[in-house]
Amino acid sequence: MKKILPLSVLLLAGCIRVGPDYTRPDVVALPAEYPAASAPGEAVIPADWWLAFSDATLNDLVASARKTNADIRLAAARVHEAEGVLREARAALWPDVAAGYNYSRSRVSSNSVPPPPVGTGLRPAHTLVLASTTYELDFWGKYARASEAAQANLLTSRLSQDTVALTLAGATAQTYFALRSLDTQVTVLDLSIKLREDSLQIARARLEAGLASELDVYQAEGALADALFQRRDAVRNRALIERQLAQLTGRLDLRIAAGEVFDLPLPPVPPAGMPSTLLERRPDIRAAEQSLVSANAQIGVARAALFPTLSLTGSLGTQSAEFGDLLASGARIFTIGAGLMGPIFDAGRRQARVEQTEARREQAVAGYQRAIETGFREVADALVNVQESSLAEDELRGRLDAAKKALELSRLRYESGYSPYLEVLDAQRTANDAAIAFVRNRQARLAFSVDLMKALGGGWKD
Repeated sequence: MKKILPLSVLLLAGCIRVGPDYTRPDVVALPAEYPAASAPGEAVIPADWWLAFSDATLNDLVASARKTNADIRLAAARVHEAEGVLREARAALWPDVAAGYNYSRSRVSSNSVPPPPVGTGLRPAHTLVLASTTYELDFWGKYARASEAAQANLLTSRLSQDTVALTLAGATAQTYFALRSLDTQVTVLDLSIKLREDSLQIARARLEAGLASELDVYQAEGALADALFQRRDAVRNRALIERQLAQLTGRLDLRIAAGEVFDLPLPPVPPAGMPSTLLERRPDIRAAEQSLVSANAQIGVARAALFPTLSLTGSLGTQSAEFGDLLASGARIFTIGAGLMGPIFDAGRRQARVEQTEARREQAVAGYQRAIETGFREVADALVNVQESSLAEDELRGRLDAAKKALELSRLRYESGYSPYLEVLDAQRTANDAAIAFVRNRQARLAFSVDLMKALGGGWKD
């Protein structure tokens, strides 16, 4: 019976966990579908969704960013820190056993009562502790709850790392699309410059032939200068975008050859699915939930402090006046004990800590709700942007075709003397604006598709 009682105490330790067990709160009633339902799309999009754009340069840029970017390295370091915190929390469930050696030399007063025996005024002592421990039984589940909170914090760190990686890949892709858009805009402006140079030559020839005034020449020169300025501004913006990509990828000497934005294929549109799938797919929403799990577990840690603690202490070793006698027969010493300590009066300090953890849990619930609402809005917005930019491309293509025909007709009419040069200038400006708008819409369409990928949590699987 004497052996069964301590064993029963050990088995009971940790079996009770004060504080609430976690259950997912119903904080948001999600609609049955998104406001803008997407068209039927591909059933599967891989987690490395940027491969769907079939661009080797983009793939290389994203790979570099995910490997060397400072934000990625910072997130990875936070994961390593959380792993260490979890190991420390789990270690608290086990006894802390230590060993050591101690030597002391003390003098006893010869005037003490009764006086010490002659020759014993100086007392050396050698103590060898083979094992010493103080162990608090986790009867109320304090350390188990702390381990539960540390586990949730580790998952939060890992999911935050996934969020950083997803955001970084999206930023890299969208910046790359902006670069390719500027490349195409430069090509458009080169064509516009060529047309305006031709118009300037025609205006000068007509002036020499007495068929036009100097005003036509001055207007043609102004139009050419305007196109040259637009091209210079596009080249400047491209250089800035290239430096931005260099920072994102950690390759400060990055140089990217010119390309064409229309060479990039439009990726397949994933089926939007039910809004509730965001709770399992978006890493930021899952991270917000794990923060809630951690806050919920901390309530149990705080409540456990309201109850008595049971501690076991023990040590085993040897002691002697001479070092050579430490292992001799009769030098063995040991201690064993148990202690029970409980709060009587603390002016409400422990209860206040419980209330603080409960308030932090409510904050985490609000953060979880905000993450869900933000995720739902981002998907809905991305769906609208993808659909509207797709429809706008057809309209802009029609505008561009009409502007090209108007420009050609205005040039023919001017050369034949049927219309003033002002019509040519207006047609040039309209055609140039239409071409630039068409290019920028394609860039926006690609960028919106990335927004949709990010909003849906990356790759898509049934």
